[in-house]
Amino acid sequence: MWQWFNNEKPALSLRSKGLSLLLVTLLTTGGCASTQTAENAAPEDPWEGFNRKVFAFNDVLDRYALKPVATGYRAITPDPVETGVGNFFSNLGEVRTALNSVLQGKPANAGLATSRFLINSTVGIGGLLDYATLMEITADEEDFGQTLAVWGWEDSRYLVLPFFGPSTLRDTTGMPANMATNPVNYVEDDTVRVSLTALNVIDIRAGLLDQEELIRGDRYRFIRDAYLQSRQFEVSDGELGDDPFASETFDFDDSDFDNSGQDDSDSGDNEVTD
Repeated sequence: MWQWFNNEKPALSLRSKGLSLLLVTLLTTGGCASTQTAENAAPEDPWEGFNRKVFAFNDVLDRYALKPVATGYRAITPDPVETGVGNFFSNLGEVRTALNSVLQGKPANAGLATSRFLINSTVGIGGLLDYATLMEITADEEDFGQTLAVWGWEDSRYLVLPFFGPSTLRDTTGMPANMATNPVNYVEDDTVRVSLTALNVIDIRAGLLDQEELIRGDRYRFIRDAYLQSRQFEVSDGELGDDPFASETFDFDDSDFDNSGQDDSDSGDNEVTD
């Protein structure tokens, strides 16, 4: 039965903008992020002094509260159960993806997200089983921050939020809309709603325990670069731009392949003098 659980949980990394995002982006971009020297100021991070203070605050909370709880959660929770929990919350994120896909003019992606939600919510027992992925039905994750980017707000300043972690002005502006599309927030029972939110935070953090070893150098700058690169990747739907070396417009002339100079030099070296 456990074969029907999807053991890969990339959807968890960026579908919970209202939760702790201290290390979330490392799932997809941790190994690609580059560090900068202290002398190189990042133009996208003009408030680095303020952001570092908030980052330090979040880091202390994570180190002494969230991480120990997540470590214990992983130790006592069987892998199939942990995967099922992740699938459940990931399935709820399809609602946000479908809505924002419509707002971005992507009806095909909206249809895929809706199909995933319906299939996993029914056949997948409330989203615990990810049947849609097994059926090769996948959709690009979308949120309101990406929608604002599509609408024209392409570049935005980096901002670290207390408790929530890395963000930008654009993504922070989109947070209320993202929260409004989270079905958990409409659970009437306060205890159930808070418990589900806490479980989601802990499950995400537990899934990132193995990713911390990817961090190199300055933790703040590594995570900042990882987040910004990840968001750019999502906004562009995975398009990395044109590779100039793959372009058919590359022009070469005969001199680029002329080895006569080298040949003359070689022949000169091979001459034997009396």
